Amino acid sequence: MTSTVWHPFTQHGLNEPIPHVARAEGAVLHLADGTTLIDGISSWWVTTHGHCEPRIAAAIAHQATQLDQLIFAAYTHEPAEVVARGLIDLAPRFDSQPSLAHVFYSDSGSTAVEVALKMALGYWHNLSLDGLAEARSRILVLEHSYHGDTIGAMSIGERGVYNAAWTPLLFDVGTIPFPAPGAEQACLDALEAACAQKPAAFIVEPLILGAGGMLLYPAAILREMAAICRKHGVLFIADEVMTGWGRTGTLFACEQAGVVPDIMAVAKGITGGAIPLAATLATAPIFDAHVSTDRARLFYHSSSYTANAIACAAAAANLAIWREEDVLGRIATLAGGIATRLAKLAAHPAFANSRQLGTVAAIDLMAPDAGYLSDLAPRLRAFFLERGLLLRPLGNTIYLMPPYCLDADQLDSVFAALHAAGDMFGAHP
Repeated sequence: MTSTVWHPFTQHGLNEPIPHVARAEGAVLHLADGTTLIDGISSWWVTTHGHCEPRIAAAIAHQATQLDQLIFAAYTHEPAEVVARGLIDLAPRFDSQPSLAHVFYSDSGSTAVEVALKMALGYWHNLSLDGLAEARSRILVLEHSYHGDTIGAMSIGERGVYNAAWTPLLFDVGTIPFPAPGAEQACLDALEAACAQKPAAFIVEPLILGAGGMLLYPAAILREMAAICRKHGVLFIADEVMTGWGRTGTLFACEQAGVVPDIMAVAKGITGGAIPLAATLATAPIFDAHVSTDRARLFYHSSSYTANAIACAAAAANLAIWREEDVLGRIATLAGGIATRLAKLAAHPAFANSRQLGTVAAIDLMAPDAGYLSDLAPRLRAFFLERGLLLRPLGNTIYLMPPYCLDADQLDSVFAALHAAGDMFGAHP
């Protein structure tokens, strides 16, 4: 039977196979034809503890019999309150910096980022109404960044073929060069100069740029970026949608730099990957700028499913797992296993530029015609599919971001497939 589904990031004109997944457990996807796949990318970076994690699944089932959905404008419910308190408790906290103090819910990484941008602009707008500051509207972004696929999120991401059709709708931003090795000071100097022009905010993916190619930069640079923003009174926004929930080796990437952002967006692993939910955390000054007896100055943003009770129950169960289980220990074990195997793979002549941060690892396959729109990535996807592995390379960059339950045997299978891909597709010197 012909499917009527329109899939994301899929060119249906190429008639590539679309596997039908029937169920999942742990790090394994079970296909309708009886075969299995190891999920090497956490199903687009969301699944943390494993698919169908029992505690989270049970919380969802229980909540579905109590309260499913509630308008969140001027109403509340216990799961949302529990998660908000839990997020504030777990958020980066350092004595010398204002703490994140308020939580605004949404339902995806893109919308969490949109909320962050609107919070920042609303902050400056309201201060200007009170005569406390000039209105600011310019946003600074880091080169090669990706923050989502809604209009605002696309505007602050790298421009290219993936958003060219909507260029007329995208607003102008100031782009800071990526702090590549040897170019760190140029990045900081550019940020200093741009901040002197009094923009509203600077937004970054902390420590690692995901869709931009799994590009890493040091925690010391992130710390300097935040310090420059503080020096000039520019709001510092951390997009922890991908980097949060342990991916970089700490619960949030900003912890490694000793940074508390003014605004922080989280999503993906907030429910362990079980159900959509997102949140944008803000410091007290951001919230206070929107508090008034004037209804015209409230924060105008919502969606029908803001703080959905079932999604919040899943997030509450996830937070309990983080509090009560040694998740960071599992992450350290997995990261160590990846590091050992990645070092061996890096010796393969078809690969270059191996890199790792926490459980995120990437390596570049040296192959002819390796651009983002070449057929290399689709051929690699098909190659891995035949070997029982879900991977989705970014052009010639093959990356891993597995669930934390991935075991040693599964990891061996993953790296065996990577070695085989180097043998088949690599341009050997």
